[in-house]
Amino acid sequence: MLIYILKRLALIVPTLFGILLVNFLIIQAAPGGPVDQMVAQLQGIEVNSTVGISGSQSGENIQTKQSSGNRYGLRDDIIKDIEKMYGFDKPPSERFWKMISDYLTFNFGESFYRSQTVIELLKERLPVSISLGLWSTLLIYCISIPLGIRKAVSHGSRFDIATSTIVTIAYAIPGFIFAIMLIVLFAGGSYWDVFPLRGLQSDNFDGMTWYDQIKDYLWHICLPVFSYSVSGFAQLTLLTKNSFLEEIHKQYATTAKAKGLTDKQVFYRHLFRNSMLIIIAGFPAAFASLFFTGSVLIEVIFSLEGIGLLGFESIIKRDYPVVFGTLFIFTLIGLVLKLISDLTYVLIDPRIDFDSQHKI
Repeated sequence: MLIYILKRLALIVPTLFGILLVNFLIIQAAPGGPVDQMVAQLQGIEVNSTVGISGSQSGENIQTKQSSGNRYGLRDDIIKDIEKMYGFDKPPSERFWKMISDYLTFNFGESFYRSQTVIELLKERLPVSISLGLWSTLLIYCISIPLGIRKAVSHGSRFDIATSTIVTIAYAIPGFIFAIMLIVLFAGGSYWDVFPLRGLQSDNFDGMTWYDQIKDYLWHICLPVFSYSVSGFAQLTLLTKNSFLEEIHKQYATTAKAKGLTDKQVFYRHLFRNSMLIIIAGFPAAFASLFFTGSVLIEVIFSLEGIGLLGFESIIKRDYPVVFGTLFIFTLIGLVLKLISDLTYVLIDPRIDFDSQHKI
């Protein structure tokens, strides 16, 4: 197992490098970078206006068709100042290798449009995304696993058919539509005003006692968590049901019953661990998927400053330090969680040996 872990850790480095390289090349080909956006802002200013790009330009005209030999219609020295300000005065290969060398020391730079470093932005946004991802994953597991087991035990019954219909409908409803429905019903829309509409805490949160802060936090997070979780119930519920159905019809279950064990004994002594293997071991990956793919629309609807909204805004604004910094961190976390997910299989079922499989 140690050899397998070391090999997986060693593979993280080329995987991170490949992902960053591919995305860097794509970004280079995408139009509308920070230089283009700054030039567009300058061209929207009157001809005799001044811009504080550098001290030497103060009081001078920024736009002149006669002296410019570039596609922007601005003086070459102004274009060079803008490129230098964003680090685009160097060739792409040099910028890429500098980025890689900085990332080795977890130096992700500073945002182009916010007076904050990438690390500071992530520290601000991560608690929101972690809260939503963790609570949503726990809620999905706590409901879907018992429901899936009950559906497997009563396969083909009215309960199974009715719950399958409900689960399918829930899966078909987009999360942001469900969020709007919850707001209309429970957040002061057309019916009841039970839950708050915005944020994860009240205005007087800092002045509350610790237990009031916990209640206030849980009160605020109810609607966003339900909105995040609604589409996740179907997949896990059906996975649990199918996993148990597969184990129920295997030979060892029939043999155990023939030896005189009751259905309950067969279920909990033999079926349960084997059936839950793939479900429990998939928890890290399930959490990662909810954490990384947070719905931008849900964050906008509930005014939540999370990672999803930060990533969307950074891509729209071409805030490259934030885009690549978050990509690096998320990829690294995702690869580590994938390794943890594999190790969880071994903890649940010691018969699994990745070392021997790898040798084959």
